[in-house]
Amino acid sequence: MRSRYSAFCCGDVEYLLQTHLVGNASPTDASHLRATMANTEWLKLDVLRAETAGDKGVVEFIAYYRDQRGLGQLHERSDFLKQENRWFYSGGIHLPAIKPQRNAECWCGSGKKFKKCCGS
Repeated sequence: MRSRYSAFCCGDVEYLLQTHLVGNASPTDASHLRATMANTEWLKLDVLRAETAGDKGVVEFIAYYRDQRGLGQLHERSDFLKQENRWFYSGGIHLPAIKPQRNAECWCGSGKKFKKCCGS
């Protein structure tokens, strides 16, 4: 999961496609990924839960980002499948955004509290 997040941050579309389970990615995914990456600055990744059972894994995470609309978050539960000792993303379910707690640090990385920074 962390390597895929890093690939989003660096704009490494090829890595994202290589770690996507074969048969689950369409040819339009590369152009969609490039367009999204051009307009998105990824700020932070919080892994909330990670579980494995044999060759299957589930990761729940929140990825914080900034785009032309402002700050946002992607809260997802992702499924992974292990093949030949490598993990592949097989799909995910988008979950509702989580509201920042009262004294949480701001997503933008300023070091200020969210309510005194981007949450004001």
